[in-house]
Amino acid sequence: MSARDQLPPGTFLRSLFDAALAAADPQLALAEHIPAAVTGRTVVTGAGKAAAAMAQAFAARWPGPLEGLVLTRYGHALPCERIEICEVGHPVPDAAGERAARRMIELAHQLGPDDQLVFLASGGGSALLTLPAPGLSLADKQAVTRALLRSGASIGEINTVRKHLSAIKGGRLAAAAAPAQIVTLAISDVPGDDPAVIASGPTVPDPTTFADARAVLAKYGIGEPRAVLRHLETAAEETPKPGDPVFARARFQLVASPQGALRAAAAAAMRQNVVPIVLSDRIEGEAREVARVHAALALQLRAWEFRVGNDVVRPPAVLLSGGETTVTVAGAGRGGRNVEFLLALAVALNGAGDITALACDTDGIDGTENNAGAILYPESIARAAALGVSAKAALADNDGYGFFAALGDLVVTGPTLTNVNDFRAILVA
Repeated sequence: MSARDQLPPGTFLRSLFDAALAAADPQLALAEHIPAAVTGRTVVTGAGKAAAAMAQAFAARWPGPLEGLVLTRYGHALPCERIEICEVGHPVPDAAGERAARRMIELAHQLGPDDQLVFLASGGGSALLTLPAPGLSLADKQAVTRALLRSGASIGEINTVRKHLSAIKGGRLAAAAAPAQIVTLAISDVPGDDPAVIASGPTVPDPTTFADARAVLAKYGIGEPRAVLRHLETAAEETPKPGDPVFARARFQLVASPQGALRAAAAAAMRQNVVPIVLSDRIEGEAREVARVHAALALQLRAWEFRVGNDVVRPPAVLLSGGETTVTVAGAGRGGRNVEFLLALAVALNGAGDITALACDTDGIDGTENNAGAILYPESIARAAALGVSAKAALADNDGYGFFAALGDLVVTGPTLTNVNDFRAILVA
């Protein structure tokens, strides 16, 4: 492809994001993983932002009797025959989620050895599937969730706490369904695709402990609610661990992942004669710190000094990465981790030419806003300054949303009905 035929940078980056989303489409991802029928009942359960799309795909391919209940975020439902779709609160759990989770575990308790429980796991499932452990209230779980979300804790740390405050997560749904056959089909949104972290692993063994959960709260200085701390100190009933007989008839199948999405984006870049450099699908840490490292890599590439062995990788090239960064909220602005990443990247690059970047959450929702993310252009800081908007001030206030909204450069997709975590692409042209 000649330079004249190449797509504009923003359009090119959106095409890579679209390719990543297509690779994680539940309709395609589930097609090859429908389990065999059993002599008894097959009950489909699930939780996550992709749960409705996964349920719809499953029901369309299941030939026999089918029933079930899955939970998804408000606005993410789809029509689905035979499987009930419930919309509930996310990222802070609500009463609708508690009621639905209680019904789900009651369904699991009804199953016997001739039956089959299918659990459809996807990102967001841990917040959606809320059933407080005995002695805890929904208000307790809401308070600790808000504190964790603002603390900068990683998704693994947050889910360690969630599992030990729950009567359904951390393998407890499997314990309720045993001795039925249990099949988990998962779309991963977590670094490393750990089954115990995806949706807090309701149907898989939990290697974490009450002590681990206490350590997370101590690390981030979270001392309320008191009922939560008492529950973790008492440690009355541990989650089922690897080797527990409740998992004797359980199997786990990953059907889509962040790595698969990055692989699809890399292939799309190569079709346009742009060299893809896949950094990692499991990057974690503070969004602004991750941005500084990405900026250094982009500038190295721009200087024609990005070496792999004896070879120098030359532009045009695109840096691709995934994972889940965090934001320690200190300001009063609006914005999720992807616009925080881009704003910090803008400050680090300081208007360097020929570098354009996109960062989006593959579920279509960056934090709690209506955007998936945004696009950063070489002239973004200058354009913002002309409007009286300071990039450094916006970053200090955690106001990535406001910064990119002022420029008209937010990426708004609406719910994508999948979730393989963050997608970042930095084009060095």
